[in-house]
Amino acid sequence: MRDLLLIALFAFLGAAAAGLLGALVLRLLRHRSLVVSMSVVAGVGVTAMLAGTLTVAWAMFLSSHDLYVVTTVVAMAAVVSLVTAVLLGRWVAARSRELTLAARSFGDGGTFAPPAGQPTAELAALTRELAATSAKLDSSRERERALETSRRELVAWISHDLRTPLAGLRAMAEALEDGMAPDSGRYLRQIRTEVERMNGMVGDLFELSRIHAGSLTLAPARISLYDLVDDALAGAGPLARERGVRLVGDRIEEVPVEVDGKEMSRVLGNLLINAIRRTPADGTVALSAHRSDAGVVLSVTDGCGGIPEEDLPRVFDTGWRGSHARTPPAGAGLGLAIVRGIVEAHAGRAEVRNVQGGCCFSVTLPAV
Repeated sequence: MRDLLLIALFAFLGAAAAGLLGALVLRLLRHRSLVVSMSVVAGVGVTAMLAGTLTVAWAMFLSSHDLYVVTTVVAMAAVVSLVTAVLLGRWVAARSRELTLAARSFGDGGTFAPPAGQPTAELAALTRELAATSAKLDSSRERERALETSRRELVAWISHDLRTPLAGLRAMAEALEDGMAPDSGRYLRQIRTEVERMNGMVGDLFELSRIHAGSLTLAPARISLYDLVDDALAGAGPLARERGVRLVGDRIEEVPVEVDGKEMSRVLGNLLINAIRRTPADGTVALSAHRSDAGVVLSVTDGCGGIPEEDLPRVFDTGWRGSHARTPPAGAGLGLAIVRGIVEAHAGRAEVRNVQGGCCFSVTLPAV
């Protein structure tokens, strides 16, 4: 038993010395190729075995011939181990280079294409993550392009919409100044109308800029859904009567919600005004409010005839108008974008779908 312990001790000391030396070499070469690292690891294993074997052999006073045989056997094992390590390292390094080139392609604006061949489990996991990241990046680029296009269109549209009333205001002001206005009262009323329209446009731009900047500050309070809807219907009533549109409240449940009353009134007002302007005379705009499993749902249904399916995803985009009209009541295309921004600030969501004879805008808010 004592001899066995001594042999184990000598073998451990020899292998430990080789292991410490190998660890030092690996630390010095840690920034080198994987092939070099794997060769060192294979060499450490063989060297540790050789060191332990030689230490035990010397302690057992083996003959020179026996020691030579043992050394030869270990050397052959070392050659096979090193060749195997080099081949494996080169294979893994090749797969890694292919993965690097594939990753560089989608980093430069392309789409990630997984390299051919069967990589290791770790490289396969990395490939899947890169593919998922590439898909997210493509989606982000697409959203960025759409947003940039929307912003450019908005700048162009707003510039046009501001230039038109300004030109009219200038012409009317010059006519009044020169005493050429046949009906100065009518000119003054028209100037006031144009100023109010421009003021509303500038107010929408300011509100939208606060939403996009994340600086929209809410003051939520617990209010009745019935009161919120009633105020919205009362505010939109004059426009509905002017355009000959019936404005009705349908299935209004008296459930409480915790929202910013001023901002949510703006949401309902924008939806109702948009619906009234798109609904022909003698048409009906209905506002409903009820509780569902998803929360509290407010819906505005109009008689606009529906929205083309290809345009439904763009309805809440900044600058979307549903037509190329540049005159009132087309608006600046900011109302629905403001609706979505305010609703999302309340942790809700805004949706639209086509119904028979028109479309339905739904706002879902968290239930109290």
